[in-house]
Amino acid sequence: MNKSISVIIPNYNGKSLLEKNLPSVYSALVSSQIQDFEIIVCDDASIDDSVIFLKTTYPKIRIVENKINKGFSSNCNSGIRIATKDLVFLMNSDVVLLGEYFTPQIHYFLQEDTFGVMGKIVEENTLKVLDTAKYPALGSWKIGSTTNYYYKEEDTKPHLTLFLSGANALIDRKKIQEMDGFLELFDPYYCEDVDLGIRAWRLGYKLYYEPQSVCIHPISSTIKKENAQKVVTIAACNKITLHALHLPTLMFEIYFIKTQWKAIALKLGGNPMLWHSLQLFREKSILISEATKRIKIEQDNKNCNRTIIDIKRIILADIGSKKYELF
Repeated sequence: MNKSISVIIPNYNGKSLLEKNLPSVYSALVSSQIQDFEIIVCDDASIDDSVIFLKTTYPKIRIVENKINKGFSSNCNSGIRIATKDLVFLMNSDVVLLGEYFTPQIHYFLQEDTFGVMGKIVEENTLKVLDTAKYPALGSWKIGSTTNYYYKEEDTKPHLTLFLSGANALIDRKKIQEMDGFLELFDPYYCEDVDLGIRAWRLGYKLYYEPQSVCIHPISSTIKKENAQKVVTIAACNKITLHALHLPTLMFEIYFIKTQWKAIALKLGGNPMLWHSLQLFREKSILISEATKRIKIEQDNKNCNRTIIDIKRIILADIGSKKYELF
């Protein structure tokens, strides 16, 4: 089965990462016998020499140059919109692809309901496994998005996954373009990949983890340079947003009340960060309402009324009696 691929790499001041890791992209494409491909680098107003480096060293790479820094979702979307190949591969600039990375993944797209596939992510120095399939941890009135799972005895078998890591997601181009890519209300970062995965599931698609595709990724090497309080505040705001979009109404109301009480208690104790996150969330209320309505319209158009509860049920049914490990 021949498929063409548009590789989309978001970049912000990542010249050294591009210089180090782009060769692995070409190597993986060639060794996987992907003959028809394009590479698109979306530059989010870098102030280093990223763009100059690309233009002089890789003149065939398509470059999207943002005039202002927009954030991860908006930056990726600028590449998704102009992609032309069968599949879109979203990867971070700090990712290194190993071996015939794409070969084990292409066959998934023989199935009409496949939205996308992600591979295994390992740590740079120790090759310790960092990311596998995402477990649908839905409990205590909240969506858990940080739990991974893998099959203990059959780790070569495909797994269903709640979402695809934004660091290494191979996605059907037409499907992601129909969905207009990531929701930009998650800018500058965090939870946008979880939301995309849940929206795809809610439209009737399936998402997979392929353990035989392996890449190296030092987690959040760009974000970790940010102010820690800013990161925590934005992350908490986006988690609340994720719940507003995807929890059934009653579940979200209970979740939100609990979050408000927690924020008040923390603020009284001298930690106002969650309170600030709630303020940011309220400022986005109109955008969140519009996104919620659009999800409903898209579901109606697909004649699919899946909820997050249904998604959990589907993934757990697929796991069945297989022995698996959570981490």
